Amino acid sequence: MLNKYKNEGLSEEQQEALENEVETKVDESKDFLKSLLTPKGFSAARAVAAVPFIGYLALLAIIYIANRHFAEDSVREIDALSKEVKYLSWEYKSLKADLMLKSTQSEVAKKVDTIGLKILVEPPKKIVLGQDNTVDK
Repeated sequence: MLNKYKNEGLSEEQQEALENEVETKVDESKDFLKSLLTPKGFSAARAVAAVPFIGYLALLAIIYIANRHFAEDSVREIDALSKEVKYLSWEYKSLKADLMLKSTQSEVAKKVDTIGLKILVEPPKKIVLGQDNTVDK
């Protein structure tokens, strides 16, 4: 029983009343914009009544603009950090390659040759101390 007009027939008077209501609403909606722009339709009372809604729209606009600026700043920061990470990665890889080259046995031998150290030709000797504190070979 949601729609009583569907189940019951309408009298002619009820139909005319409904048609008149619909026509008046259509006329009001057509003339709404015109009434706002005319001096008679735009009064001080209407302007004061619209202030909260206009304030709400202004607040939404400010929030939208602030959110847009925040998003753009975040994108710029992410881009800068991405470039910095790439640069630091390249620097790390080049330093690691230099370290690997400088830590090879031949490179170390060249560096210590200047201070008088030589590469061992024979294996190292083990020194064992006995109980009588003598050196055994």
